[in-house]
Amino acid sequence: MITELGVLPTAEFGHFALILALCLAIAQAIVPILGTLFNNRLWMASARPIACGQFVFVAASFICLVALFLGDDFSVRYVADNSNTNLPGHFKISAVWAAHEGSLLLWVLILSTWTLAVAMFSRTLPLDMVARVLAVLGLVAIGFYLFLLLTSNPFERLLPFFPGEGKDLNPLLQDVGLIIHPPILYMGYVGFSVAFAFAVAALMAGRMDAAWARWTRPWTNAAWAFLTVGIALGSWWAYYELGWGGWWFWDPVENASFMPWLAGTALIHSLAVAEKRGLFRSWTLLLAILSFSLSLLGTFLVRSGVLTSVHAFAADPARGIFILMFLAMVIGGSLLLFALRGPTIARTASFGWVSRETFLLGNNVLLIVAMAFILLGTLYPLVADMAGWGKISVGPPYFNLFFVPLVLVLGVFMAPGSTTRWKSHATDTLIRPALGIIAGSMLIAAGALFLLAYPFNLLVFVALTVSAWILLWSCRDWWQKSASSQGRLLGAKRLRGSYYGMLLAHIGVAVTIIGVALTSTYSDERDIRLSPGGQVSIAGYDFLFKGVVDIPGPNYMARTGRIDVSRSDVPRNNDLSRSDVSRSDVSRNNAPVTTLQPEKRYYTAGGQVMTEADIDGGFTKDIYVALGEPLAGDAWSLRIYVKPFVRWIWLGALMMAMGGVIAVLDKRYRRLTVRAAQADTSAALKEGVGVSFDAD
Repeated sequence: MITELGVLPTAEFGHFALILALCLAIAQAIVPILGTLFNNRLWMASARPIACGQFVFVAASFICLVALFLGDDFSVRYVADNSNTNLPGHFKISAVWAAHEGSLLLWVLILSTWTLAVAMFSRTLPLDMVARVLAVLGLVAIGFYLFLLLTSNPFERLLPFFPGEGKDLNPLLQDVGLIIHPPILYMGYVGFSVAFAFAVAALMAGRMDAAWARWTRPWTNAAWAFLTVGIALGSWWAYYELGWGGWWFWDPVENASFMPWLAGTALIHSLAVAEKRGLFRSWTLLLAILSFSLSLLGTFLVRSGVLTSVHAFAADPARGIFILMFLAMVIGGSLLLFALRGPTIARTASFGWVSRETFLLGNNVLLIVAMAFILLGTLYPLVADMAGWGKISVGPPYFNLFFVPLVLVLGVFMAPGSTTRWKSHATDTLIRPALGIIAGSMLIAAGALFLLAYPFNLLVFVALTVSAWILLWSCRDWWQKSASSQGRLLGAKRLRGSYYGMLLAHIGVAVTIIGVALTSTYSDERDIRLSPGGQVSIAGYDFLFKGVVDIPGPNYMARTGRIDVSRSDVPRNNDLSRSDVSRSDVSRNNAPVTTLQPEKRYYTAGGQVMTEADIDGGFTKDIYVALGEPLAGDAWSLRIYVKPFVRWIWLGALMMAMGGVIAVLDKRYRRLTVRAAQADTSAALKEGVGVSFDAD
């Protein structure tokens, strides 16, 4: 974007578009609310076109920033700090959101996208409700626009003097994972703003019923699905990019995304009770506020500079103070509104000790307790440091001690909870199948450990038993509910999409628990020293180090190792290869399995060094090699892992997310009309129960 005539005004166009978007956000926050106060339908109806206009200007601003990166306009400070002429084009695009300013612009773009979606797909909602929801989203947008324009302007120029070459993108972020991980994660983070807006709108109107819950559920499910995929992608990226071989480190920034996911999971289940039975109304509103508040808290932790993390953005204290003030206003204001209006919305009704309501309530309690322990472990070191108590570190032992038992108990509650009836369920009809499923689950867990030839571990046995418990309950429930007089296949067609979404998500939880339990306990991890021609045997595999060669890259020089992997002659007691399905394994003992080529990359622009692991991924096992540092002579340090069932962790997460998507696509959400919603609500209130749909 630099010509012989000077600097093209692309940055100024982007900056001006951002200012116009702020003006429209202010109008979106004020005009519709005034319309609800004065019952002016024209003012209320203006919320939709204003939201569309805001999206157009934010998108134009974002496109301008992309153009600045692709054009190597180093007169813009943000481009000069995060790009380079030798940077590949696809990384120039991902560099747009690789640092603080650009990622914040991506945040407001996604916020405006969710706002546009609400405006476009809310034709069946009452006009006053849409006006309030869009006005709340406008208020949230104002805070982020001010944050961008006052403290984090991505279009700031370095004129009249600017560098001829950029500093380059952080090598750690020059990966395909960065291209897709932040946008999807932000879609989940920001998506909870819609549930938050619905909650605040309900408090403002003093009205919450089954129709409100049904309007809110698809938006919450969609945000939750995006956040699930985003967290899974972040875990996968850390696994293969950082060279540590781990999939979760209880890093404060990882926790920052996990906490709203836990609160959002509780919100999804609470919304089901609010829709079906009209209960947990105040609790549901509080969870909606909490989910988005935790998303904002994660933003503060990442951008304030109060913590050090591989995921965190360096930021000056002024930005942290601004975010903290904004956080206090949003959370404090919404909680104050809840305190004033919440009691008028609450509704009580009786339900038995053995009922779906009881199980869902237990589900909510366990999820929020788990979230509270993570919040305490994340914030306590910061509070201790500010209070002068010294530097305190809270590591994985603390989180595992509390979180693992809670998850296992949650799995026990979750399985039968989805099969019980509303209001009351006969105890004997629950106990009889439960006893059989317990026995079957324990047999399956013991059989799995025997067939895989793993040494017995009590915690793994319990985890596998809980997973089998979830799977067997899910299969039994589907088998019963899919039956019909015309046959089981036709009966299955009667079941709603939301039911299948729930079923798939629960099975995904079981799959993830299996992956976590097996890979955490039975992984074989070694840090070794090898010279060319040296060999080591690990977990039933021989690793032959052939040496290192230099291979040039587009903006780096790579030292690439070659490691030939073959099966060992004599299987060990902890041989993890018996059920392996590897990408090139076609043989028995002493035959080649694969060749791995990990790299040590030296980036020329910044002189930084990065480790690129190479992984032979299989359905039941990963063989993972990372190249360490050169040692005396021709020797190198190598990190070699054999990790069983690690991919089941991400497979389970994808199944959970797909379950959320299937639930969103349920036809009843698309066919909903205001009249039908009001009729359902009136009928439910007359009967003293909530709205019910088939077997969902």
